[in-house]
Amino acid sequence: MESLISLLTTLKNRIDGLTAQLDITGKIQRIHQLEERSGAADFWNDPESAQKIMQEISRLKEEVGRWNGLTQRINDALELAQFDDRSLLDDLTNEVNALTEIVDRMALQALLSGPYDRDNAILAIHAGAGGTDSQDWAQMLERMYLRWAEENGYKVEILERSEGEEAGIKSVMMSVKGEYAYGYLQSEQGVHRLVRLSPFDASNRRHTSFAKVELWPDIQGQLDIEINEKDLRIDTYRAGGAGGQHVQKNDTAVRITHIPTGIVVQCQNQRSQMQNRERALQILKARLFEMERKKQEAQLAALKGENINAEWGNQIRSYVLHPYQLVKDHRTDYEVGNTSAVLDGRLNDLMDSYLRAKVALKSAT
Repeated sequence: MESLISLLTTLKNRIDGLTAQLDITGKIQRIHQLEERSGAADFWNDPESAQKIMQEISRLKEEVGRWNGLTQRINDALELAQFDDRSLLDDLTNEVNALTEIVDRMALQALLSGPYDRDNAILAIHAGAGGTDSQDWAQMLERMYLRWAEENGYKVEILERSEGEEAGIKSVMMSVKGEYAYGYLQSEQGVHRLVRLSPFDASNRRHTSFAKVELWPDIQGQLDIEINEKDLRIDTYRAGGAGGQHVQKNDTAVRITHIPTGIVVQCQNQRSQMQNRERALQILKARLFEMERKKQEAQLAALKGENINAEWGNQIRSYVLHPYQLVKDHRTDYEVGNTSAVLDGRLNDLMDSYLRAKVALKSAT
């Protein structure tokens, strides 16, 4: 029983440290302040502002409740363990194992403290130079992220997909919906490199293929970004799937080009041209927002004299299938020998190593 008490005490200390790091006490005070405002007689005179406040209250209560509930659960288990009742040993052992897993997961989520880390995400994959091999690699990455989403309880909606000429895909854009989707997937932004014996080479030679992954927070309705209609070129075309499946008879798919920046957004999954246009505009706003945010971060880094390493954004990860098996993240030097597991969506360890390295990098600057 002493070993269980020791483990529970360690878990309690970890949770106390995490709740302090996340300022749960400050968030409780924030809830009280917002609830006082919501009780004012004129609170609903501005429905949009009132709705945002109510959403913030709900989000904060959910976060505080989750951490307080876990703290209480650990305290209850610790109290039972201190009774030293041997008949409770098996139940307490199972509870400690379950709590350890929960604390590990929530400790990782505690690293996701950015303003948009809890939001849904828009993820895009683009085949690089290399023809069919790179297009096949882009499709392998698409499958990898779909499997990761499925295993971790995220819902995925394909917004736009362009098939390759012989195999694979030229590009795909998907919406990943669920808590912390953007926070976890931020580890995937950049160029992914594949080394393998090409199945498309008659001589079975080794090829290197590249694909680029882009990511934006999908914060619908939260972006105050004005877009001048004169800056947009809007084209419509007929949407279709592989093998002629689900081919639309009308030009329902929409392509929007933002002329000042050259950003191109396409959407073809909605039922009508109007719905596709609206969704494409939402994605364009998200991309413009992310572009401006990164620009501001770069300006701040220049003012602070920070050194931004090129590897933190360009070629981020290599997947070697021949002559040996290895997945290596070049930003963290984290390696995985089981390439099949990674390509089947087992990405959490790689994401974890990135998030921890990112926090350490920020702390050092």
